[in-house]
Amino acid sequence: MWDQLLLEAGLTEREVRSIMVLGTNPKMKASELAKELDTTRLDAYNSLSRLQEMGIVTATADRPMQFSSLRVDEAVRHIIDTRREQLDRLQEGFDALNETVDESPSFEAIRRERDEPRFAVLKERVHIYKRLTRMAEEAEERLVLLLGRFGILHLCRSEALEAVNTAAVRGVVVQVITQMEPRTLRFYEQLDPNIEIRHADELDSNGFLQDHAYVIQFLHLEENPVGRGKEDAALVIESEPFATSQENLIDAIWEEAIPFDLAVARFTENRINDPLRLTIGEGSFLESLHEALGFDGALPEEDTPFDPEAFFAAGDTVNQARQKLSDGRLSNLKVLGIDIGRMLRQVGNRVGHELAFSLRSIENDIEFLDEMMDWWEHAGLGTLLYGIDPDFHVQVGLHHPPVVDDDVLPMWEMDDGIIEGALMTRFPLGSDIEVRRREGAGTPDDLWQYHLLTRVAA
Repeated sequence: MWDQLLLEAGLTEREVRSIMVLGTNPKMKASELAKELDTTRLDAYNSLSRLQEMGIVTATADRPMQFSSLRVDEAVRHIIDTRREQLDRLQEGFDALNETVDESPSFEAIRRERDEPRFAVLKERVHIYKRLTRMAEEAEERLVLLLGRFGILHLCRSEALEAVNTAAVRGVVVQVITQMEPRTLRFYEQLDPNIEIRHADELDSNGFLQDHAYVIQFLHLEENPVGRGKEDAALVIESEPFATSQENLIDAIWEEAIPFDLAVARFTENRINDPLRLTIGEGSFLESLHEALGFDGALPEEDTPFDPEAFFAAGDTVNQARQKLSDGRLSNLKVLGIDIGRMLRQVGNRVGHELAFSLRSIENDIEFLDEMMDWWEHAGLGTLLYGIDPDFHVQVGLHHPPVVDDDVLPMWEMDDGIIEGALMTRFPLGSDIEVRRREGAGTPDDLWQYHLLTRVAA
């Protein structure tokens, strides 16, 4: 669009609008233009003064003065011709002076040759995405885009989109890590099928990585996601060690992120299909196995003569221990370091997360809690009650309370995990409500409580 070209030529938004208005409405007074632009007369005069200096706007000698402008296409052509003349003069001057210049390299040239880290700050979204275009064109192996929540929208509105898609077609590994939401899903269709996309729930940063050399980190993003990004700012870092460290961090995020198709199902099928990763225990599993088999793990420091009796005796001991571990008792898993209770709580957290996700359209927190309680009771898990002493809390009761027996499947861990997962999803860290779990009275209808505390602003 013509206005976008003028913005890229370095004009302000008010100067561009002045050209658009004056180009079709000649001989306007500054007061009339100010009213049209919804600005002050002084601001209008400032814009007109600069446009006059550029040769785009002219004024009459009347009192008050009246202003006219070239049409927008003529203004763009005028700027191109002016810049070309300036560049020609610059080239001629450089050629004339270059004959007498000392040919020894400058400090900056030496620093670049040594591949020392270099930094630069880019301002405005249009310039940041121009640099991304260059990164995509120069990429040889890998290009990673961290797009946060609305970065895909900004990418698809920039010239960088074509360069990124072209890089993927020519064999560069292009990866996109983003935070998807319903309003932006359709924009991902504009990415080339060769581009890998994953979703990360808590990704709130934007940036780019090219090969092992260049990194762009956004320092500031305009609050309005559909704005022009005039306030955007980013840091460009050219450093192989820094790029390598960023690459390691990105790889860790990528490993935990959710594949695109599974993430899309959240919004198209209204359910969470993500893989569930469980922590089965902690500590040294090698040591746990040694203890379970009655083997201290120590090996002879020197070769000893083969003793058939000792060999078979040790084998019998190990075989008896293994046989005992194979009798199907849950307590045997605990001996091996496998924590069934922790695993079931994680399963419950996931169920609670999905429950809260299905109820996300309910804005009122009390209505959300009522729906959660209804689901809990209809599922036959127990009872949930409100309490207000000493503060507002949800009181948890189970139809099948905990039993102290290592060979009983601790289903109460999963039941409690459901409440925990639902509340922590509804009221995550950083929200206005803090969730704290406390022990209850110990009765079947008050085993433990979840207190919902209003955070006090610092």
